Amino acid sequence: MNAKVDWKGRMSFTGTADSGFEVPLGSYVEVGGDEDGFRPMELMAVSLAGCTAMDVISILTKKRQEVSDFQVRVETERADQHPKVFTSAVIEYHVAGKGISESAVTRSMELSADSYCPAQAMIGKIIPLTLKYFIYEGEKFSDANLVTEGQLR
Repeated sequence: MNAKVDWKGRMSFTGTADSGFEVPLGSYVEVGGDEDGFRPMELMAVSLAGCTAMDVISILTKKRQEVSDFQVRVETERADQHPKVFTSAVIEYHVAGKGISESAVTRSMELSADSYCPAQAMIGKIIPLTLKYFIYEGEKFSDANLVTEGQLR
């Protein structure tokens, strides 16, 4: 896999990789940026969320779960001093649908964490990852009822 960033001026860049898609990168005004793109550490959190989300939704679909709304949230803690690395992360899986099985959700999370998600495998070697889940009955989170929640790790 190859990736690159092209400088657009000041603290603005466009990132691309083998897929050919582009992502804007930027920085805060107080460090010379224009607030015009993702910060690199934000992209690392998005990568973690996206990697495990793709695994979990794929596995839930194969398990014939009737998922109608799905979201993975990542909340990170960062060191106070530079280089301000991640020190921990909580990954939350929010699953809404009809009759979603708790065991299907937790097994999907386990498979992603232990077998499939390279982002989770890499980051998990460096910092502690907490995995939580929230299961809702209903079509969309906005009108669904939380039926169960738990923590895998």
